[in-house]
Amino acid sequence: MQNEDDLLEIVRRHSQVLEKVEDVDAIVDLVGEARLVLLGGATHGTHEFYRLRSELTKRLVRDRGFDAVAVEADWPDALRVSRYVQGAPDEAAAGQALDGFGCFPRWIWRNAETVELLEWLRAFNGTIPEANARVGFFGLDLYRMRAAMDTAVNYLERADPAAAQRARARYAGFDNFGDDPQLYGYATSLDLSNPCEDELLRLLGELCADLGAHLRRDAVAAGDEAFYARQHARVMRNVDSYYRTLYQGRTDSWNERDSHMADTLDALQAELGRCRGKLAKVVVWAHNSHVGDARATLWSERGQLNLGQLMRQRAHHAGETFLLGFTTHSGTVAAASEWGAPVERKTLRPSRHASIERLLHESGLGLFVLPLRGDRQLSEALAGGRLERAIGVVYRPETELISHYFRVSLTKQFDAVVHVDHTRALRPLDAADDWLADDAPETFPSGA
Repeated sequence: MQNEDDLLEIVRRHSQVLEKVEDVDAIVDLVGEARLVLLGGATHGTHEFYRLRSELTKRLVRDRGFDAVAVEADWPDALRVSRYVQGAPDEAAAGQALDGFGCFPRWIWRNAETVELLEWLRAFNGTIPEANARVGFFGLDLYRMRAAMDTAVNYLERADPAAAQRARARYAGFDNFGDDPQLYGYATSLDLSNPCEDELLRLLGELCADLGAHLRRDAVAAGDEAFYARQHARVMRNVDSYYRTLYQGRTDSWNERDSHMADTLDALQAELGRCRGKLAKVVVWAHNSHVGDARATLWSERGQLNLGQLMRQRAHHAGETFLLGFTTHSGTVAAASEWGAPVERKTLRPSRHASIERLLHESGLGLFVLPLRGDRQLSEALAGGRLERAIGVVYRPETELISHYFRVSLTKQFDAVVHVDHTRALRPLDAADDWLADDAPETFPSGA
């Protein structure tokens, strides 16, 4: 077994230090000829993760000819943003185009970091005269999932308050691989009575139908309507299955969701290739738990899969898909205390001993990228299971070990990982006026 000092030396020897978040040359080189580049993030609320993904996206679009950005967001909301970045005159500003993201957790996309990327994409597209050659911005997620979740909770508050509480707990594990075994364990089944369940599913069906009419009015260009209609049909088929698995207490809902995102990405890439007469390239933004290959985690033993795994398995050629993870040791993060609660700037507990994050922290390199392919010694050294932190829209530092850590094999999970040792919360557009004040001091003395 590799001792820790030797392992740290291997990490230092193979890492490439980045001077600042704009210093992404080394990462672009690692991408190589990949046509699908999936960019992760250990949280949904870290400024540096968004900035690094933004800088990488700009380089891939400008220098590598990438055709679209696809994100962990709802399809119709992202289409409004796509219209903005492609130069539509009816959207006056990026912040206005992001108004479609009106449901919890809206800060994931309604933030200053996203606005900066959208403004850059609009300016870049302004240099491209052919409308069908401009870079788009698309959502991969199940149809208005979060809007439907809010609808469900609102209904359950009236019909069955206890079920509403259990639903919130289930949603809190929404962005990780499953419900936390202790804190969320009691929510493994909503235990709804048949009348309540039937009514809830009927309400969700009506919501999706209403949003379908909206989608048909929201095509970016008339020539795209057939593709959008097919996508809407795909979503309507998958959303019913997803919600039945979620609300009937089955564990298949994660797989339903990530399979849908993979199918949407495949369809988008094929449609872009058809329109442009070439093999399309897409950069994807999603949480580490969607991007990192699920086969590298213990969750795979429960039959769970994810987007990164599926895209690797579906790749036609070696090197076609590139998976990049992001980690941090300490700092602050934008997150809520429970599903539907206001966003807060929370202090991260320093990473735990025996975790990936603590190992990368103890390298002393600060900001760096660690390639995970092509070196046998590195692959073997990091192949063993270690803890890795995953923070979704909910962060509970008081139960962090059981609610936010899971065991992974890093070299099987990603092609490379970027570590930012100390990070800060992103800047929500709708946050209180004092959000931009200096970060509060850390209150947790140790991650041990």
